[in-house]
Amino acid sequence: MLTYPRWKYFVILIVLLLSALYALPNIYPQDPSVQVTASRGAKIDPALSAQVSAALKQAGVTPKSVELDNGNLLVRLSNPDQQIKANDVLRDKLGSNYVVALNLASTVPNWLERIGAKPMLLGLDLQGGVHFLMQVDQKAALDKRMDATAEDVRVSLRDGRVRYESVERRGNNSIVATLASPADAEKARVEIAKSQPNLLLDVQGNTLTVQISEAELQRMAVEAIEQNVGTLRNRINALGVSEPIIQRQGSDRIVVQLPGVQDTAQAKRILGATATLEYRGVVEGNPYDAVSTGNVPGGARVYYRRELGPDGKPMPVLLNKRVIASGDQLVGATSMMDPQTGTPAVSVRLNGVGGQRMFDYTTEHVGKPMAVVYIERIPEVRMVDGKEVRTTKINEEVISVANINGVFGKEFQTTGLESSKEAADLALLLRSGSLAAPMDFIEERIVGPSLGRENIERGLTAVVYSFSFALIFFLFYYRVFGIITCLALLLNMLMLIAVMSLFNATLTLPGLAGIALTVGMSVDANVLINERIREELRLGLPPQTAIAEGYERASGTIADANLTAILAGVALFAFGTGPVKGFAVSLIVGIATSMYTAVGVSRAIATLIYGGRRKIKTIWI
Repeated sequence: MLTYPRWKYFVILIVLLLSALYALPNIYPQDPSVQVTASRGAKIDPALSAQVSAALKQAGVTPKSVELDNGNLLVRLSNPDQQIKANDVLRDKLGSNYVVALNLASTVPNWLERIGAKPMLLGLDLQGGVHFLMQVDQKAALDKRMDATAEDVRVSLRDGRVRYESVERRGNNSIVATLASPADAEKARVEIAKSQPNLLLDVQGNTLTVQISEAELQRMAVEAIEQNVGTLRNRINALGVSEPIIQRQGSDRIVVQLPGVQDTAQAKRILGATATLEYRGVVEGNPYDAVSTGNVPGGARVYYRRELGPDGKPMPVLLNKRVIASGDQLVGATSMMDPQTGTPAVSVRLNGVGGQRMFDYTTEHVGKPMAVVYIERIPEVRMVDGKEVRTTKINEEVISVANINGVFGKEFQTTGLESSKEAADLALLLRSGSLAAPMDFIEERIVGPSLGRENIERGLTAVVYSFSFALIFFLFYYRVFGIITCLALLLNMLMLIAVMSLFNATLTLPGLAGIALTVGMSVDANVLINERIREELRLGLPPQTAIAEGYERASGTIADANLTAILAGVALFAFGTGPVKGFAVSLIVGIATSMYTAVGVSRAIATLIYGGRRKIKTIWI
């Protein structure tokens, strides 16, 4: 008997409505736009919006709109040519106080976004995006490790109760510790070897030389690259970029591709900046006298506070050269509001080493001030005599000076931040992990939307032709069941687009190839069903019984074949990178939806046409 439960019809109706709803955002085109983001000290406000509008009008560019969007300024334009022109005009007009970047702005209605309906992200080859080539400063990485090793030597000597006069770095990748007494040399060697077993130690009199081997230096260089790759991946994941490509190139370079990125300015700032915190003790003395005379107390250095003094200039402060704790020892950081003052703050948690150092320092200096130094390294590109000159701007400013009211160790708060956005950005940078070495942008390439549009047109043309050939074949060869198959294939495509949109999958050219392959595999499933029905009819079964038997007996074969293909897709997704993953995603989703539509939806339609208590002598197949 050819029947189909009513509740399954209800499920198909719900699936159809949800698929149409979540596939709907893909019909809304994106606006070519230019996004303006403020650097430190600059503001995004209505005055800037008016300035941007005036500059564009003077250059003959008519934008669709100039709007404030989540703390940024978004200029929507009508075509890519105006986008490029507006980008050049605003970069010259706004200077280095603002980051101006190309973007694609969504036009999806707010009511769709509120229910989580978003268009599919397009890959670098379809939508365009940003390609970065970044150079890792290996010397800075080595210097950073040497400083950390020198501090570890000091800690080992202090913990072992070994008196020393100085611990200094030397130019040949060595550290020399001058002890107070030659009698303590052997004890010092044992203490350092206990905590640093990979170091080469040499004792001569009251001098202990710590040497780092070449093999260890090579290992440090490799670890620096690997840590930076991991850190970049964490930061990009925190930005919400789908399927980024982050690859090591050569011995000291990293390639970063951001396909389908929604905020290129934010991505560049997060990737390019090397931000960290340092906690330093405040040295007694008059900082203004130190600045005017140049006589800085021994062991101290002049820093400048974020706040401006009565003369309108940043206020100087004397800080100890030795760092109490730094960003390397950070385990977690969360933005929050200080419950006492109501101002933005970052809750910081240190690891065991950093927490112990902070505990030791605060135990000895209760009631004395401690400063928080914010350090940010920002890459800059300037045109000098028609040539690009790449420099690095280093901002070092004291964001907070406060008295140590009590002893604390691993967990505490950092206050003195200007806004909640700054607190969130700082927490993101610190939480994502510190860079083992600074990096500079040596190549930046933007894949424009015009190239992507051509790729989309060609890829969609291939999919449409494959789909059309399949439909024409089924209509002529299977007649009524060809119409049933066509309806199932159309729903399959709708479901595939909806699912990929719902899970924010990134569609690439290989992904379009996967969709075309899915159409072919869905056709295979329907061919199996239709041919099985014809076989049952040849055996003399009544039409309705033949239809029911055809679906029942073909379902197992379809499931076996499709599950095998899904396993292949899972392997491609698990072990592939970049475009291979894009192909795997569209393949897996397409096979899953085609199984449902071929077996479930087409049977429901066939039951509507031929089911019930009607007596049917022949069927058109």
